[in-house]
Amino acid sequence: MTSQHPPLWRRALAELLGTSLLVMIVVGSGIAAQQLSPNDVGLQLLQNSTATVLGLTVLILVFGPVSGAHFNPVVSLVDFVLGRRGGAGLALPELGTYTVAQIVGAISGSVVANAMFEVGTSVSVKDRASTGHLLGEVVATTGLILLIFALAATKRGVLAAPAVGAYIGAAYWFTSSTSFANPAVTVGRIFSDTFAGIAPASVPGFVLAQLVGAAAGLGLLVILFPSADRAADDVVLPRSSETTSS
Repeated sequence: MTSQHPPLWRRALAELLGTSLLVMIVVGSGIAAQQLSPNDVGLQLLQNSTATVLGLTVLILVFGPVSGAHFNPVVSLVDFVLGRRGGAGLALPELGTYTVAQIVGAISGSVVANAMFEVGTSVSVKDRASTGHLLGEVVATTGLILLIFALAATKRGVLAAPAVGAYIGAAYWFTSSTSFANPAVTVGRIFSDTFAGIAPASVPGFVLAQLVGAAAGLGLLVILFPSADRAADDVVLPRSSETTSS
């Protein structure tokens, strides 16, 4: 298929690397925070959230022109849904490829972060599936989807990197769940029994809450920005224009 975007294998690689590095940042900074401030959970969260804000902003700038820097299956899913309305965005095979790349990347990122700090890879026992945590995931994901696609719809995609980083940093603190807002990252964090980990039993509830949040964000987006479907190709950053075979 002829496309104005880089070939799918290159975009998938960008999604895999970007999601892997994102989880390395989240898990690695969480481990470092535990080691540096073992008796102060608030300081641990500040250290973890600061690293995530800075790291996510950089990753979007690096990988956005290649794949759109989704790093998140619900972002890719909403991009696909909007694309069916406006003739843009991801096609179904691309959605599947992005999702697999994101999940593989997230798991690998957790494993590498564990190895860097020599803590060993093990399944987390950190239970997070309370009603408050699940509501927090709905709120966090709703806001994330609305932010990303509103920027694209209003031709302000250039602000996506700092805006998304800032939102996630704020949501670490104003949501009870510390804003996972990402099914791939949620799965990846299973594989680190550290500050940033999540027990497998908590994952289905988190993913369901994230999907509900994505649907709510999409609904608000369509109401507030009716032309958003025409901007699906510009999420998170406008992808580079090059004609190739994918």
